[in-house]
Amino acid sequence: MGSVKVEKLALGYEGPHVLQGIDLQVAPATVLALVGPNGAGKTTLLRALARQLRPREGTVYVDGRDVWQQAVGQMARQVGLVPQQEEGQWPLTVAQVVSLGRTPHRGWFLPLTPEDRAVVDRILEQTDLSPLRDRPITALSGGELRRVLIARALAQEPRVLLLDEPTASLDLRFQGHILGLVRDLAHRRELAVVVSIHDLNLAGLYADRIALVSQGRLWAVGTPAEVLTPERLSQAYGVPVTVVPHPVYGTPLVVPALERGQTPTAPD
Repeated sequence: MGSVKVEKLALGYEGPHVLQGIDLQVAPATVLALVGPNGAGKTTLLRALARQLRPREGTVYVDGRDVWQQAVGQMARQVGLVPQQEEGQWPLTVAQVVSLGRTPHRGWFLPLTPEDRAVVDRILEQTDLSPLRDRPITALSGGELRRVLIARALAQEPRVLLLDEPTASLDLRFQGHILGLVRDLAHRRELAVVVSIHDLNLAGLYADRIALVSQGRLWAVGTPAEVLTPERLSQAYGVPVTVVPHPVYGTPLVVPALERGQTPTAPD
C-alpha cells in the first residue's frame, strides 16, 4: 500500500512562493487529480512529492516517512514519476526503456532476472506496447513515447505513482486506456496516485478525488462532484462555466460558457 501526506507546504524557486499553506492526503487505492489553471503550481507540487524540490516550509510524507529522510534508492522503489516532458534521444528500444523501471530493484549493472522480464512483458502488454517492443524510441510519435514513459514508471512497481499531464499527446483511445489502467492498478494494488491534468472532464471520470489549485493555494479537495462546481471553477479559472451531469456516467461534465454573441458550431 502507498500513501502521501503533505503538511503546511510552501514551495518555490526564485522569488515568491509558487504554493503555500498546502495540506493534502492521498490514501491507498486512491487516484487524486490535480487541476487548476496554467502556472498554478501543479508540476511544482508533483516535484516536491517526488523529492525533486525541497520545500521551503512544511513536510512531505510517503508511507508515513519524511521523503527527505529517506535514501534516494529507497524513494526510487517507492515512488514512480512520469514527467511532463522528456526527450527520447537515447539509442534504446521500447523494451529497453521500460526495463529501466526495474533498476531500483536490481541496480544499474545487474542483468534482468526472469521476474524482471515477466514484469516488463506484462507492462508492455497492458500499455499496448508489445508490438513496438523492438522499435527504437527515436522512431516513436509523441503519443507513443508518452506511453513508454508511463510504462517505465509502472515497471518500477511503485507504491506511489505521480503523473504530470499523462494524457498530453495521446489520442482519444489512449487517453481513456491509460487513465483506466492507472485507476485499475491503483485500486487493485492499493497505490496512491497523483495525476495533474488539464481536462476537467477526464478528471471527473477517472479520479476518486480532486484537488483544485489556483493562485498559489489549494482551493478545494473532495470528490469530483464536490470540487467541480460552477462557482469554484469560475473563480479558479476566471471564466464562467456550466456543469451538468454526464448523460451516461453521471459525473460532472464541465462546459465553458459561450461569450456574448457566440453560438455553437452547427453541422452543415
